[in-house]
Amino acid sequence: MTSGTPATAPSLASPPRVAGAVAQLAALGVIGPAVFGILFALLGLGLGLLPVLLIGVVFLVGLVYALFGVGWVEAARVDGLYDFGLPPRRLRSSGRPGFGGFLRTLWLQTIDPSTWRAIANLAVSTILGWIVVLLLSVLSSGIVLAFAPLYASADVVPLARTGLEFPVAWALPAGIVAALVSAAAIIGLALLHGILSRSIMVPSREAQLAEAARTSNVQRAGAVHAADVERTRIERDLHDGVQPRLVSVGMTLGLAQQKIDSDPEAAKALLDEAHTSTKAAITELRQLARGIHTSVLDDRGLDAALSALAARSVVPVHLDVRLDGRCSRDAETAAYFAIAEALTNATKHSRGTEVRVFVRLRDGNTLWARVEDNGIGGARIIPGGGLDGIVHRVLAARGEARIDSPVGGPTTVEVSIPCAS
Repeated sequence: MTSGTPATAPSLASPPRVAGAVAQLAALGVIGPAVFGILFALLGLGLGLLPVLLIGVVFLVGLVYALFGVGWVEAARVDGLYDFGLPPRRLRSSGRPGFGGFLRTLWLQTIDPSTWRAIANLAVSTILGWIVVLLLSVLSSGIVLAFAPLYASADVVPLARTGLEFPVAWALPAGIVAALVSAAAIIGLALLHGILSRSIMVPSREAQLAEAARTSNVQRAGAVHAADVERTRIERDLHDGVQPRLVSVGMTLGLAQQKIDSDPEAAKALLDEAHTSTKAAITELRQLARGIHTSVLDDRGLDAALSALAARSVVPVHLDVRLDGRCSRDAETAAYFAIAEALTNATKHSRGTEVRVFVRLRDGNTLWARVEDNGIGGARIIPGGGLDGIVHRVLAARGEARIDSPVGGPTTVEVSIPCAS
């Protein structure tokens, strides 16, 4: 089943949904104009103050987040009423650090099509709601008109909101007709609201397929890039660590072989040196293998694996893991290596004295982690570097990564990964 498309189209004509739509439209007819008034006020203040004071930027930034908030509420309202299966809305993020990353995030949020679909749907719903409010007034006036023969003292009685007047003798049938017509129009508008909301809020099949293809391409590119970064790291670790140590062991054994007859004591010392170097090489190989795959993660879960990781860290790590269950192997592996790389980056570059790691299972289907140090900040994503590897590894697991590292600190790495593989 494609995300955002339910298995069967929900019925828009069920009495509970029609009644709910009428109630919501009536509320939007009153509240909607005020909401758009606030949005236009933010836009006007932002543009008006922009040439004079930079405070105009604050209003424009507020407008971007206000649009997201209004869109989020509108999507929740529509999905709660009609059960269209709309995907949960989240703030977009560029994943880039610093002020440039913030501006990129604002731009991505501004052009988010789902936000503008929600705003468009709210505008249509507000217009329909305004009409519904008028029709409800006519409906109540029609009911009052139907009982006019019982209380009217004049020869004619008006039908409110229409400018029409009827003789008292015609008040009963006129009131009934007015009430029935307005009720039918209200129901029709409620049904129209459901149809328009589905056409506006639910992406077309073609758009869903295009988005799925785009997401798949991005994930595949992220997986390929993450694999390249990992391969480069392994090659670098072997070339800079294990390989020269093994070469040294070979040369030491060669010297020991030459001295074993002429100088047994020197040969023995060289053998001891080779033995020590061999054990160090084995330790490095184990650490390298642990960097490729950690068996603790599979056997005991993410909490235990992170505890072992924190215990080996040079910088003190405050670990706060609260998980009610397990996620998929891909999700846990991506989170583990993202945290491991963030800790490595903090140890090598942050000059910090503490790292705080928080891990949560959000909404039962999203693995969320945040790593924050108290270092000097200024970290940048360099192609092929550790932070670049975090972004692409998380991306390959269909997740999102956000790295924020202003000069002066702190550096934070935040990842959200779907639990299901």
